[in-house]
Amino acid sequence: MTITQNKTPDGLELIVAGRLDTNTAPELESALKQIEPAKQTLYLNLKDIDYVSSAGLRVILLAHKIMLPTGGKMVLRQPSEFCRQVLEATGMDSILTIE
Repeated sequence: MTITQNKTPDGLELIVAGRLDTNTAPELESALKQIEPAKQTLYLNLKDIDYVSSAGLRVILLAHKIMLPTGGKMVLRQPSEFCRQVLEATGMDSILTIE
């Protein structure tokens, strides 16, 4: 898995590529915990995610929870087809903001 950070006018975008599973989720979690959750938007770009497991879903929810208390928000950008199917199957698509 690779994580690339890009500043945006209203926050930060993390572009995540590869597999988001038990082995790689801690890497994303570590990157998320380094973000200051000020009133900004965190974009998780998931267009290049090949696979996401329950551990990956947990970290995505963690990102959402990190941003909320300070008035920030988390937006999922361009989830891959596989990722979108998992989000829909788990009902997370109704909880999270997806572009």
